[in-house]
Amino acid sequence: MAWVVRGEFRKLWIGQLVSASGSAVTTVALPLVAVVTLQASAVEMGALAALTIAPHLVFGLLAGVWVDRWPLRRVLIWTDVGRLLLLGSVPAAAALGWLSIEQLYAVAVLTGVLTLLSDTASQTMIPSLVPREDLMRANSAALLNLNLASTLGPSAAGVLVQVLTAPFAILVDAASYVVSTIAAYLLREPSRAPAPERSEVRVSAGLRMLFGHRMLRPLVVSAGIAAMAGAMQGPLVVLFLIRELDRSPAFVGLSMTMFGAAAVAGTFIAPAWCRRVDLGHSYLSGVFLASLNGVALFTGVTPVILLGQVLAGLGMSLFAVPQRTLRQALAPPHLMGQVTASWRTLVIGGQTVGAAVSGVVATALHIRPTLLIATAGMLAGLLVAACSPLRELRDLPEEAPAGRSMA
Repeated sequence: MAWVVRGEFRKLWIGQLVSASGSAVTTVALPLVAVVTLQASAVEMGALAALTIAPHLVFGLLAGVWVDRWPLRRVLIWTDVGRLLLLGSVPAAAALGWLSIEQLYAVAVLTGVLTLLSDTASQTMIPSLVPREDLMRANSAALLNLNLASTLGPSAAGVLVQVLTAPFAILVDAASYVVSTIAAYLLREPSRAPAPERSEVRVSAGLRMLFGHRMLRPLVVSAGIAAMAGAMQGPLVVLFLIRELDRSPAFVGLSMTMFGAAAVAGTFIAPAWCRRVDLGHSYLSGVFLASLNGVALFTGVTPVILLGQVLAGLGMSLFAVPQRTLRQALAPPHLMGQVTASWRTLVIGGQTVGAAVSGVVATALHIRPTLLIATAGMLAGLLVAACSPLRELRDLPEEAPAGRSMA
């Protein structure tokens, strides 16, 4: 991706790639610290998982307000330094014999808040670092970081935990923030318009922009519904493959690897696909492909299951790149942080609801029907977009006038 990973964007991209890779290790290592080192109970593990997500729901809207008021480069630097210290405290406490589940709770919450701020700031900064015509390819490059990290990170984490033990595997993530901090420090942040009056920077501004814009409104409703339905399916995949179909753990790993590899490939394909079929149809086709995974799992046929994983990974990139690009292209610069944070709050909130509901529905109806319900939910999100102006969207619309939404 040398055609876009250059200039100041290269520094942001490298820093985010390294930190995302380290975070993927901690995603596996932190629960293992709780289970193996601290002998955590099921209740404590549930609390740890919930506290990891909680900052996005509790502070999501506020994060947008803060990011729009603060220098973005400073946000990136201090959030990296904060995560370095927080994660470094885990192996330090383990070495001294002081580690406790309460410390892991605190680390989960505080790193979650800092990650929320960092992710919001980096997404807000991208449109100012690349020309408008390169925005889609820049988002593709940014998503490549996440897909590579989520695909390769868990495998690397398993090796590191085996060699170093779980607490010291987290040192890899802590070290990644050293690199990320240096990259952020070297970054030259483009000048921003003077900060708006405090009355213009408030919690509801991002939501009003999303729901007041004729293009963003169906996009956020569609994405929210699809995210909630997709999250209904996520927690059931391993359970279904192992218990219902009696597949081996190796098969589960293979299916997830194929999903990740397809998602990585999709980030390279997405910009060209958007140009070929247009922006709106790329989003629609991506959601459609991702929705097929539930049906593929339902069949119980091995080749079909693997094909479904590939299509789901590919589809995820095909819809994520255009939706990110549209959001960044249409939000006024002075509201970019709030729009980004509002979007993340709604989508992650939808995923939280979907994941919570999936167990209840699967218990009542069994797993197979729940997989079909999840597919139907994703198709409902697709229908919202297909019946909106998004269906006719070919290229990026004109930039939104600064200071007001386009109703």
